[in-house]
Amino acid sequence: MRVRNGTIIGVVAGVVALAIVALRRLWAFGATPFERTRALPGDDLIPAPRIASTRAILVHAPPDAIWPWLVQIGWQRAGWYSYDLLERLVGAADFVDGPHSARRIVPELQTLAPGDAIRLGPEPMPAFTVMEVDPPRALVLGGTEGVEGTGASWAFVLEPLGDSTRLIARFRLTYPPTPANHLMWGVSELAHMIMEQKMLRGIRRRAEASVWRWQREE
Repeated sequence: MRVRNGTIIGVVAGVVALAIVALRRLWAFGATPFERTRALPGDDLIPAPRIASTRAILVHAPPDAIWPWLVQIGWQRAGWYSYDLLERLVGAADFVDGPHSARRIVPELQTLAPGDAIRLGPEPMPAFTVMEVDPPRALVLGGTEGVEGTGASWAFVLEPLGDSTRLIARFRLTYPPTPANHLMWGVSELAHMIMEQKMLRGIRRRAEASVWRWQREE
């Protein structure tokens, strides 16, 4: 019996260890140690975050080819290029091309200015406010939950690397440090982590495909 219990404990411990490794990889999905620690646009909006993440991906396309996909994100816009099924499950899959993220550049969604709102979904879901638009380098969003002491920033930065681009996403969040808030925002950030890494891959796929089409047309 002791041997069997020991085997079960060993298996459970192994599964937990693998899960922790997978979560750590997703938490800093694609970001280098330098990218995770360097200053980026939007950091000043939340100078002392309780939760912070930096994720990145290499896109084989120039910033000019990525920016049009990035600037049109949002609910009732082009979507999030992430798991559309999950968006549908929470009632937030209302995008310009229906219940799925756009697979095209939408001309009427290419103009964005500070003060514009980018919603996550229908009310009471929160909305981000556009804080900085620096094409084709940086898009910075900020937001609050209507609760004193709670705020967030979400920055997307495009940095040329030869013929490619590093697409970096940084999220920073602060909130009153209550046990309920720690639990709520911890679970929320887990969902954000899952959705954001898929979003980065979705942008990469679309931008690289558009460059490939342009090259064929030339």
